[in-house]
Amino acid sequence: MTLTLFLAVLLGLIALGMPIAFALLLSAVALMFQLNFFDSQILAQNMLSGANSFTLMAVPLFMLAGEVMNAGGLSRRIVDLASMFVGHIRGGLGYVAIFASVLLAALSGSAVADAAALGTLLIPMLRDKGYSAEQASGLIAAGGIVAPIIPPSISFIIFGVATNVSITRLFFAGIAPGLLMGLTLVAVWTWVARRHGALTPTPRESWGARLRALRQAVWALMLPVIIIGGLRGGIFTPTEAAVVAAVYALAVSLFVYREITVRDLGRLFINAARTTAVVMFLVAAAMVSSYMITLADMPQDLINLLTPVLDQPKMLMFWLMVLLTLVGTVMDLTPTILILAPVLMPVITKAGIDPVYFGVMFVLVGCVGLLTPPVGTVLNVVCGVARINMETICRGVWRYVAAYTALIVILVIFPELITVPARWLY
Repeated sequence: MTLTLFLAVLLGLIALGMPIAFALLLSAVALMFQLNFFDSQILAQNMLSGANSFTLMAVPLFMLAGEVMNAGGLSRRIVDLASMFVGHIRGGLGYVAIFASVLLAALSGSAVADAAALGTLLIPMLRDKGYSAEQASGLIAAGGIVAPIIPPSISFIIFGVATNVSITRLFFAGIAPGLLMGLTLVAVWTWVARRHGALTPTPRESWGARLRALRQAVWALMLPVIIIGGLRGGIFTPTEAAVVAAVYALAVSLFVYREITVRDLGRLFINAARTTAVVMFLVAAAMVSSYMITLADMPQDLINLLTPVLDQPKMLMFWLMVLLTLVGTVMDLTPTILILAPVLMPVITKAGIDPVYFGVMFVLVGCVGLLTPPVGTVLNVVCGVARINMETICRGVWRYVAAYTALIVILVIFPELITVPARWLY
């Protein structure tokens, strides 16, 4: 009864168009009345404790780093470097987009930021070379969702805070599946390029030009090396890594590339603060719901419901991935993590599934949800950048969604593809 009430109130309010953060708060209030102990102090205290987290300080700093990298020329130089090395292959600009999406993923950690940056830079170039709007936008959208998987990942930070799973371990566990996503994009784009023989490559660049592009991009390429190396060596925590990323991006943009000035910093700080405010209010509201969910013993109810499959971890993972896929079509990634991860984690622990592996799979499935209407946050961003309608981009992105779904099935069947490299790297 309690689980039914919570879901009915939450989904009903979301269906009515209420912002998810407020829907979470009112769902928690409904549980309070159900349990006969409404107390406004519980709301205030849990919202404050939800946002008052040292770990979550990484979110605004990585947001700021992403804003600075896009405005300061780091993203553009990554794209230029990719174009120099793979632009001459048939369908070469597509491979440029894939290569750039994987490299940018190691810089920003945000699917929306990467999709916007790649779309702004590459969609006009793709269209000029004869690619259709659906081909260009579908590839850019599919490449954008690699960002929450390859570290540093804002989604992994939120998942780690919500479930008490090591964020550093999540970061290292995300490297292998992130690269597999890149290979999946390469496979699909190769099929597209062969099917459409009219797609013309750019001229092959000389090694001198390639080395000049590499010298220009080396400052941008050093950022993921510094972050991963610092985490691996125990030099700093994920939160401190976010400070390093923000300061490094500011220093390179201001003093090396000189594409922004001190006057531009106010605008960049405001943009990062606006995005951060949305995320942090969601986290604060979700903490109230999480407290009430725990108090109502809903995780135990879910464990009892799933008892028949608890001794079959792969079957349990399969059905949980189906559930997350359905939820991802109607809800953005961050609220999905904040609502479902704390509820599902006790089930995962009871079934003996590696929490880090589950966290990577959870975020991966949620990322694919960013490519599915009606919510499809990344789809909406790319539609705005490319100035096309939702129908056009859906025709271009469906093949990538199908390929990612196949990859998810493979990772459910062979979890070692994630867990073994994670142990090697960590």
